[in-house]
Amino acid sequence: MSKQINIGIGFVTGRPNVCRIINSYYKEAIEQLKEDGRNLKLTFFILYDLGYQYTKRTDFYSIIPDVYKENIEIKYITPEDIEEEKKILISRYELSKEESNLFLGHGHAKGRNTVLYYALKNKMDYLLFWDDDEYPVACIKGENGEITWKKQNNITMHLKYIERADVSIGYHCGYISPIPYIDSEEIDEEILKDYIEGLSNELVHWDSIKEKFEKNNGVTFADPKIANGEGVYEIKGENTKKWVAGSTLCLNLRHIEKIPAFYNPPEARGEDTFFSTLLDESKVMKVPVYHFHDGFLKYTGIMKGNYPKTLRKIRSTEDEIEQRFLKASRGWIKYKPLLMYIMDKEHYEEKIKEVYEKLKKSIPTINTLFENSDFSCILKELRSYDKNVEKHYQEYLKINEIWNHIKDTMT
Repeated sequence: MSKQINIGIGFVTGRPNVCRIINSYYKEAIEQLKEDGRNLKLTFFILYDLGYQYTKRTDFYSIIPDVYKENIEIKYITPEDIEEEKKILISRYELSKEESNLFLGHGHAKGRNTVLYYALKNKMDYLLFWDDDEYPVACIKGENGEITWKKQNNITMHLKYIERADVSIGYHCGYISPIPYIDSEEIDEEILKDYIEGLSNELVHWDSIKEKFEKNNGVTFADPKIANGEGVYEIKGENTKKWVAGSTLCLNLRHIEKIPAFYNPPEARGEDTFFSTLLDESKVMKVPVYHFHDGFLKYTGIMKGNYPKTLRKIRSTEDEIEQRFLKASRGWIKYKPLLMYIMDKEHYEEKIKEVYEKLKKSIPTINTLFENSDFSCILKELRSYDKNVEKHYQEYLKINEIWNHIKDTMT
């Protein structure tokens, strides 16, 4: 028998929805591996955070028995496991307590670093990150407006190309952004543009948001050719960075020296962004496979094969949508200063002032759209993270010093 190839699927989660995803798609995952024909072994890594939605530990242990009957391993990473590994990093790897706390734990970047560490420790060859609100299907809008759905080989499509690369990234369709639909009658377009541009980052841009609102109710539809497996290419990153997202992101752990660590400032997002800024020397492939992003968790029936005929507008007045948008806005603004600092230190001061002005001008109007939230906190947080940008920059550098030391010691 040929040598076993170990495939890790990593979930960094605070929502029990992760169990529904595994229960719904484990059969398709096994079928993908069988069709590949090689000796492939699948391991799901589940790192759960009980503080994210104040869940109970038992909420994450509802994977059905049939999953365990297949050639699949489930490896939970518990809070106790993390604390034990921190002790190992301190004693065996000679890290300080502060360094171990910076690298391992819960949160967007620490969670991914922890799963990455466990995957390497368990001798995975490849690690595919999969978010807990994404399903391996593509929604395709026809010329007549009808939607068709196509299942995606989200594991084997990455395997097809990752052997010749260091990192591979797929595509997203569905509700990619947590920005709810806002009618043009509700707010002056220039005000909304100022707000979105104030928050904007490598993936969120006013032009793309506006286009999605105008054409498809805020929905991103799949390109039929890509959904059918056509159009792989290498992301060169000339004059820019090789931007990747945190899910349908596959890492070649055989090339671990080309895999950086994840980082985000405290309580911020952007872990995939700062990962991307360190891929200059890595080969990154864009592979033709989709995940449907159910960003508002309004279409969980898709996991059972209940495919909607239409995808509607998600409005800010719906339950929990307002708070989700505020939470996303805060997560974005907390990492924007560091991203701007990394990308252009020379002009950082003048550009951060532009961000201040756009948000200062737009937030009072944004507040009139949302009855139960005060978006003014975003300005306060921008000031704080602007003030601490150099500190966060040093942490961004430090996290990869720690990761390089761990890699050297482990391998």
